[in-house]
Amino acid sequence: MDWGMRNRLARMFPGGDDGNTVMLAVDHGYFMGPTHRLEDARATLAPLLPHADAIALTRGILRTSVPPSSTTPVVLRVSGGATVLKDDLSHETITTAMRDAARLNVSAVALSVFVGAPHEHESLVNLSRLVDEGEEAGIPVMAITAVGKELEKRDARYLALACRVSAELGAHLVKTYYCDGFEKVVEGCPVPLVVAGGPKLDSDRSALELAHSAIAKGARGIDMGRNIWQSDHPVAMLRALRTIVHDQATVAGAMKLLERPEGRTPTAPTLRA
Repeated sequence: MDWGMRNRLARMFPGGDDGNTVMLAVDHGYFMGPTHRLEDARATLAPLLPHADAIALTRGILRTSVPPSSTTPVVLRVSGGATVLKDDLSHETITTAMRDAARLNVSAVALSVFVGAPHEHESLVNLSRLVDEGEEAGIPVMAITAVGKELEKRDARYLALACRVSAELGAHLVKTYYCDGFEKVVEGCPVPLVVAGGPKLDSDRSALELAHSAIAKGARGIDMGRNIWQSDHPVAMLRALRTIVHDQATVAGAMKLLERPEGRTPTAPTLRA
């Protein structure tokens, strides 16, 4: 792997080859439009940026809502073409050129792959083409194993297939969902996996439990959005997640951090037991 590619991956995974990552996903608007508590992306992002290892977003939000002085690595969403108004969300294509990603100095690009969906072929070919362009530019590619509106597809057999196919086609890392038997998904995927938060869960504790289980089963990080910025205490929630991903905190330890008044939390706690 070329130095530039390795450097970009290292930005997103602090701690070296064995490091984990806490990514903040704010790319929902590309198919959902204004999303609850993400209507004003700049205001939502401002307090969270310093605490994320990377942010996942579109070029429009990057250019309008992230200050150029920001040093937080960027994972640029480069696929789209369908909205929630359509039943078939798999009808996507590449919407952002690799040369624009390079101009924006991003650390990685990301696109959705829809294994088993009507437009499976197109999404996998898009991934292959993007990997070719990424290798030429020195920019890693993250494949996102999308399930559209069919949440029942989030089982180990399906996700193991989608993740392995993505890695076989050259993805440098894969974003997927947590599921029962997640260790089997990890075993079958030769590149790092980061776990999505999905829709807002019923409590902050549930999101912390998801992150803890994912890391324990071999995930190299999380890429959460709604379970952070739709929390009543988003900064504290992000900090609590960091203790799980980076410090091996228990859920109980992370909850202690989350329950403190937001803004008064110590900068770098290490919570165990």
